[in-house]
Amino acid sequence: MEHAGHDDCGRPPEYATGTELGARVRTREARVRDAVLTDFRTAVRVRSGAMQQPADELQLYVVHQGSWTLQYSGGPVALPGGRFMARRSTGLTGFDASPQTAGATIVLPSGAVGGYPGDRPIIGSAVTPEVRLLLAHASLLHETFGELTDYGAEAARNALIELTRGVVHQYVDAGEPALAPALATAARELADQWLTHAELTPRLLARELHVSVRTLNRAFAHTGEPVAAYIRRRRLEEARRALTAGHTVSEVAARWQFADSSHFIRSFRQRYHQTPAQYARSRQRS
Repeated sequence: MEHAGHDDCGRPPEYATGTELGARVRTREARVRDAVLTDFRTAVRVRSGAMQQPADELQLYVVHQGSWTLQYSGGPVALPGGRFMARRSTGLTGFDASPQTAGATIVLPSGAVGGYPGDRPIIGSAVTPEVRLLLAHASLLHETFGELTDYGAEAARNALIELTRGVVHQYVDAGEPALAPALATAARELADQWLTHAELTPRLLARELHVSVRTLNRAFAHTGEPVAAYIRRRRLEEARRALTAGHTVSEVAARWQFADSSHFIRSFRQRYHQTPAQYARSRQRS
């Protein structure tokens, strides 16, 4: 049985970035002003106890896979994969994560979110539009927080607050311009999961994220690539990988939702300047 202790700041070990956890827990941490965001993955079962937490923190936990049980003075709360929980840190005494658990945590001052007394946990699905947007913004922060200017850090922190507020109060403020990058990221991640879905369109993505198609298109404007173009490009990229793996043109065209083989061949040649068959032969020779 594995046991992980605290770091020297008294934080739970999922926030620790030192080597004390070894290969048992992989973490990625970003700090933006008074917010701490962490991605983590366990290799084996990890347990911790006797944890001391600041009383004024709001902690949001998201479990992508595996199972994470948080121990509170009032009893345990089990979060299986695909669930999230938001609550104050008061009363947290430890946790128990099963092997191969992956998830994320976001810690903020409780007062920053507003309108949430924090005396009860909020538990729900991790694939709601609000949670998708929050995680997309967190992913962006992990990639860019080291490059943020003071103004950028303040804007990123404010967007994080707004998105967390959306999770707590179950709404999406689609009209907030600062949230456009998170919306575009969430839509791309969702599209990547559904590339083989016959009904994948900008309209479907907008519906799943509870925004209008117009709002979604505005969010993509800063990327320089329209939503439909992103879907088409990603399907062609996956189709090219499938050709490399030895699948036939007709199989690839059907799997990645091209109207027929002729349409796939035209689209492929337009992007890669050769036909799928020519590409496949070139890969076989190499």
